[in-house]
Amino acid sequence: MNELQSGRLLLGDERALAPSLERWAALPVDQVLRAPPGWRPDAAQTTLGREFQVTGPATYSRRTHSTMRFAPSARPGWWIDRADLPEQLPIQVSARNVWTTARNIVLRSGNPHNYLRMVEHIIALKLGLGLDNVLIHIGTGDPPLFDVGSMPLVDGVEQAGIVVQSPRQPLVYWTVKEPVTVVNPSGGFLHLAPAEPGQQGLRLDVAVDFPTAIGRQRIQFDLCGAAFRLGAQARTNCSIAEMIFAKTVGKLFADVRGLGYTRENILIAGRHGYLNTPRLVENGKSLEAVWHRAVLDLVAALSLIETGRLAGTVVSYKAGHALDVRLVTQLALHDLLEPLPSAR
Repeated sequence: MNELQSGRLLLGDERALAPSLERWAALPVDQVLRAPPGWRPDAAQTTLGREFQVTGPATYSRRTHSTMRFAPSARPGWWIDRADLPEQLPIQVSARNVWTTARNIVLRSGNPHNYLRMVEHIIALKLGLGLDNVLIHIGTGDPPLFDVGSMPLVDGVEQAGIVVQSPRQPLVYWTVKEPVTVVNPSGGFLHLAPAEPGQQGLRLDVAVDFPTAIGRQRIQFDLCGAAFRLGAQARTNCSIAEMIFAKTVGKLFADVRGLGYTRENILIAGRHGYLNTPRLVENGKSLEAVWHRAVLDLVAALSLIETGRLAGTVVSYKAGHALDVRLVTQLALHDLLEPLPSAR
């Protein structure tokens, strides 16, 4: 998959895109993971078999804990209920409710206090595990932070079970009407191609390029439970300089001072090596950073499509939260999604 279908440039400059396409095409693929034989996407909407909850240290508030309770829902889509704000309506997981993507994706609706930070590590389960309708109860805007990516959430869903919605509701698979691309000024790009005949799932080709030990990494995979479970183990990454900043001068800033990152829950990369032990090693090379980018960042943004599931092929090179969300927003603004014929 080293050539992209020519298509419509929704955002950015062709002059920034052309050299990035060449660099992306020249990258070797470090790992390929295809869906198991016989795997088929769901035909009907799903929800949880029962409630479950997870608790962990709050991401941005030291010495406090945060609890999320996941519940089955008959309402289409994912919804977040701030239990501490009883007069506020639940926040729909949707691109229309994105407040900021400066450091992570923050969703907000109604009252300025009715928000949830770092939602990407939560809502990625929507597409990643094929879980269509859920209500999340939380008593704060600060979600828990886990030592192993988002695995406590994955384990919680698997223990609660995923069941067909009752009464049974057909599931719509959306695909883009034509190939589209967005690119940022630094050359990071996202490309989305329509589903091929008979395809209802997502195929992803994701690459990162860091000026640290992370370096260049590229993976290709079909989005299914096995691939998502693998990627959900990956931690957020940062440079040694960013970690030092967070622990020193960063304490002067409200969005950094309480950040609960440690050597256990974040991957710390220096110029020539890692400060802690990296995970997801393939052929002697850690792919933790690219798996995190693919599964807990990009899949999360694609989960901002309110209902149904996305089908097709996505290529990502040096992109991030801001460009991810801008792509999903552009799809809505230009009415570029259509249901697959078999899902009409």
